[in-house]
Amino acid sequence: MNRIDRLTAILIQLQGKRVVKASEISERFDISLRTVYRDVKALQEAGVPIGAEAGTGYYIVDGYHLPPVMFSKEEAAALLTAEKLMEKYSDHSNEKQFGFAMQKIRSVLRGSDKDYLESLDDNIAVVRYQPIHPEDSSSFPNKFLSDLQHAIGNQHVISLEYFSIKDEAATKRDVEPIGIFHMSAKWHLIAWCRLRGGYRDFRADRIRKLHTMGERFDRSHHVTLKDYLDRYHRNDQERMQEFTVRMRNQVLRFIHDQKYYYGLVSEKNLGEETEMVFLQPSVEYIRRWLIMFGNDVTIVAPEELKAGMKELAKELQDHYLTEK
Repeated sequence: MNRIDRLTAILIQLQGKRVVKASEISERFDISLRTVYRDVKALQEAGVPIGAEAGTGYYIVDGYHLPPVMFSKEEAAALLTAEKLMEKYSDHSNEKQFGFAMQKIRSVLRGSDKDYLESLDDNIAVVRYQPIHPEDSSSFPNKFLSDLQHAIGNQHVISLEYFSIKDEAATKRDVEPIGIFHMSAKWHLIAWCRLRGGYRDFRADRIRKLHTMGERFDRSHHVTLKDYLDRYHRNDQERMQEFTVRMRNQVLRFIHDQKYYYGLVSEKNLGEETEMVFLQPSVEYIRRWLIMFGNDVTIVAPEELKAGMKELAKELQDHYLTEK
């Protein structure tokens, strides 16, 4: 990216947030902080009213706006792809708003770029497929993402009627929402639960009812979503165990991407077998997956997994030998 394009992109970045840290600009464009300072100074000398707060970041003085931004056809194509993803992985409220935004984007494209986008529209698809698990039978369609975003942005306390799989019942929770994230094809809300007195992970598709209470909370009293997820990931990593198995090559075609869901980190072809190493926090989780492959799987390590497989095999043997 040449300097003129970078200066324009920095200006757009500054207009996109109230305050932007120099480190954010540095990371986005892979430039040094010294270069950031020079670029910001160049924008200021060109007449752009950029202010600075020591230890905070840069901001554009209220009242200054860029003229309408023109999108390149590559940028528009990327947004079209995002629209396809939104149709499958968001709820109706967000999908509708994103559709309105795409209409505005299409309206500022050049004629040839509009034709380019239309030619792509029918040739990009997102196919959402995932097995239905028993625990998902109580799930409800996502329909509150816009409400959750509004509550998070405005620091509003919300009241939920939430279906708990563990308790097999709906409970009422008053929560202070911290953030939402998408994982394993599900949207999750992280919030401080006043009923439980701690942070909780609520699956959005298990929220039956939601309404905003006439109360605001102080976000500074809570961890950020990034801190929460970093801590969750760190705790998860600390619980990880290594499992080594050998699987006959003839059954590998049946597992496809499943091996990645179960934490595959390496595999080595040994001729008629392939040795695979998995990282998983749960012996129970991986042993119930491996048992389905019968004698096509050999457990190498650890002994805990070997014992678990023997236990499952005995359970099956006892079940079918005593069945009338």
